[in-house]
Amino acid sequence: MKIGIVGFRGAGKTTIFNALTGLKAQTGAAGERRNPHLGVIKVPDQRIETLGGMLKVKKLTHVEIAFTDFPPGKDDKALDPTKLNQMKEADALAQVVRCFGPPYSTTRPSPLKDIQEFAAELKLADLAAIENRLARLKKEKDHAQEKELLERCKAHVERELPLRLMALNDEEEKKLAGFGFLSQKPLLVLLNQAEEDIGKTLPSELADFLAKERVEAIPLCGKVEMELADLEEKERLEFLKELGLAESARERFVRSCYALLDLVSFLTHNEAEVRAWSVRRGTSAIKAAGKVHSDMERGFIRAEVVHYEDFVKYGSDAKCREAGKFKLEGKDYIVQDGDIVRFRFHV
Repeated sequence: MKIGIVGFRGAGKTTIFNALTGLKAQTGAAGERRNPHLGVIKVPDQRIETLGGMLKVKKLTHVEIAFTDFPPGKDDKALDPTKLNQMKEADALAQVVRCFGPPYSTTRPSPLKDIQEFAAELKLADLAAIENRLARLKKEKDHAQEKELLERCKAHVERELPLRLMALNDEEEKKLAGFGFLSQKPLLVLLNQAEEDIGKTLPSELADFLAKERVEAIPLCGKVEMELADLEEKERLEFLKELGLAESARERFVRSCYALLDLVSFLTHNEAEVRAWSVRRGTSAIKAAGKVHSDMERGFIRAEVVHYEDFVKYGSDAKCREAGKFKLEGKDYIVQDGDIVRFRFHV
């Protein structure tokens, strides 16, 4: 899973990046920085530790989220034109929005304006890409379907609507996937607040705009979250309790990313490793097998499935089988969150 962290200069992007990753990238130098910061975190999943303990397996492999903290553009722009191709590789974008003013900043915040202007930049970038492709198609033949689809996209964006709001069927989604249109990507807004504003309700105008654009927002305080990232587990829980928070921004962020990308996790194990894998909700067993290894998809025979809760309750495959909880599924079985799967295949 790849997440691009984006936003205007001074929003606190790198502070948030450090809070999410636990790294110590230099903050406050966005004007001079031209290269993105890169970081990876493991998605917390207690099921992996529990399963590893039951099976006495030492190697535990979590799903990973790769973060790219992009530098802002020039002239008060959020997007750097030289980094657009890298942004297109992201599965989703997270815009950090400044909500703190004096004494933390010399100017008053304008979160709604920043979100609207960023949305406009995404649409303009997509419009330029669409027009460039349409210009090339004029010189080529046999691309009538692609041209018609892109003309629809162009009209949609010209109505100042993000492509994520455009109605598309599965085939059209696949055709557009290669373009990596930025306004089509799932977007998460991280509202970087002052510490005294933690827990306050969002202004109605801001909440209404986010709902209209189908964008989820996570209020957080980057400064506090960086401090939390440096604490031991017990101290972190106590600090969160003092702030009136149930969990850290990282935990909220991971959960929101899964919901945003409509992901579920299934588990596999052998004598050496317990591992989690993320797939889009609705993924078939044969496609999930391909996530593990292409040979498993190519030579798929069946999937042996036990749900995590049943395995923990009964303690083994054999006892799950006796209780009728061990299932043999074909290639069209839809993998569920928490399924423990063994793929049988022959190549």
